[in-house]
Amino acid sequence: MGVVTSAPVSVWSLAAPLLEGPIWVARDAALWFVDIKGHKIHRYDPGTGDKRSWDAPAQVGFVLPAESGGFVAGLQTGLARFDPSDGSFTPLADPEPHLPGNRLNDATVDPQGRLWLGTMDDSEVADTGAIYRLAEDGSCVPASPLCCITNGPAVSPDGRTLYHIDTLGGVIHACDLGADGSLTNRREFARIPNDQGYPDGPTVDAEGCLWVGLYKGSAVRRYSPAGELLETLAFPVDAITKIAFGGPDLKTVYATTANKHLTPEEKAANPTAGDLFSFRVSVPGVAGTSIRQGC
Repeated sequence: MGVVTSAPVSVWSLAAPLLEGPIWVARDAALWFVDIKGHKIHRYDPGTGDKRSWDAPAQVGFVLPAESGGFVAGLQTGLARFDPSDGSFTPLADPEPHLPGNRLNDATVDPQGRLWLGTMDDSEVADTGAIYRLAEDGSCVPASPLCCITNGPAVSPDGRTLYHIDTLGGVIHACDLGADGSLTNRREFARIPNDQGYPDGPTVDAEGCLWVGLYKGSAVRRYSPAGELLETLAFPVDAITKIAFGGPDLKTVYATTANKHLTPEEKAANPTAGDLFSFRVSVPGVAGTSIRQGC
């Protein structure tokens, strides 16, 4: 029996090129996410229905809360502190100053409060992307082999396994995550043929299962900690970039989508592509951790 209890429905009509990085921020009971190509940060409060947006100074791949207040944003130009009270961005670190054609794409915070982030070739051609860990001294430590488009990471609830994705290769990798932030025993967790969709952002739930959005796959998949496909949820749009668990019980799931790959005619025929969606599940997500190190 599956854990999905309702069909996905659009809750914010944006028709955006590339929504990404949904994250439920408990301190203000709201969902934050970004539109990478639109240079936007969005905030959705499901309790009041309030919708707010901020302009970013460059392509923005993610925004995650910092324990010291405010957020850390992943821009094409590197990491920056984002203050929603005045919309300001303060540079923190650039993991790849030598690769101006790359941009930051996806990220997560592990249970110890460490920020993990990924980069990618903005042209989606060269194998120049990698996973990094933000160290206590503010430097970005490389932590994976190179590939064209990285997605994730995501970290298991016990903090012992880190997942990261080679999107074009269709491979979800798993690594043992050490207390010191080291990654060992990298292995193939699951493989998705390109004709079934491209694995995009990963997220874990309270049972340690991994949820993965499929770009051009019209679905979200749920895998067991052993890599077994447990459930597939179909969507009315073809590009689902990532999900996040939210609400007071962490059982309302929010999904970001995209329409940048569609022709004008396809966009007209698929008006909810690029919207924020939600659905309900019976297994909750994991409460998020704020960034404690390096910022």
